[in-house]
Amino acid sequence: MRLGINMLLWTTQVGEEHFPILADLKTIGYDGVEFPLFARDDTRYERIRAELDNLGLQCTAVTVATREANPIGADPTSRRSAVDTAKQAIHTTNLLGGMVLCGPLHSALGHFVGRSRTAEEWNWCVQTLREIGDFAASADVTLAIEALNRFECYFLNTARDTRDLVDAVGHPNIRAMYDTFHANIEERDIGEAVNALAPVLAHVHISENHRGTPGDGLVRWRETFAALKAARYDGWLTIEAFGRSLPDLAAMCIWRELYDTEMGLARQGLKFMRDQWHAS
Repeated sequence: MRLGINMLLWTTQVGEEHFPILADLKTIGYDGVEFPLFARDDTRYERIRAELDNLGLQCTAVTVATREANPIGADPTSRRSAVDTAKQAIHTTNLLGGMVLCGPLHSALGHFVGRSRTAEEWNWCVQTLREIGDFAASADVTLAIEALNRFECYFLNTARDTRDLVDAVGHPNIRAMYDTFHANIEERDIGEAVNALAPVLAHVHISENHRGTPGDGLVRWRETFAALKAARYDGWLTIEAFGRSLPDLAAMCIWRELYDTEMGLARQGLKFMRDQWHAS
């Protein structure tokens, strides 16, 4: 089991000015960090990789699809852009030394069309992810596909649908992620949701229902950790929390203070994950 935290708690683009934060996270006991990847910048990420190696930190990465680069877009140009954009993120993940790139790589974040998904969109997604999977395999990166709640996405909302999509793609480098925040909104049974994903589960986000410190909200944590243990999950548990200080994350709808300090959340969250895992 490896314990990580998403750098989106501090920034949407990690740079050398964040190296002291990386050092502090290593000192308090994290195995790694998760980097948000929204633009290619090889020089920046080569420097970050060197610092990760210096600190002995591992990493994962997260990215999203946009309306202009949409794996289920009706315009073939949009689907081609989705492939190219995903390839850039995979390249950067590999450059950083990461082996898992997670996120809602199935469809554009926050884009709605006033209806449910169609069979044609499903097929477009399968085809697009297969092509991305081939490139991911060449970079030794696994994609962990994330279902989102219905207020952020109409294409993929549940663990069962995520498993069906991964099975339809049928590529060893296309797997699934479980996110406790989205599951808290969409799932009827935590155990069933985790069990549905278990054979293809590659990553887990630990995120409270209010997006603040894990453990001081309403997520069914005891059921969650018990289900992950029963599934013999042995990958990353990565905290995903957000604050009000990042204008780029306005779409996350964080309008109030959720914690005292970012590092305080990191400390409490790390202890919480360890305690819950050992107690399950």
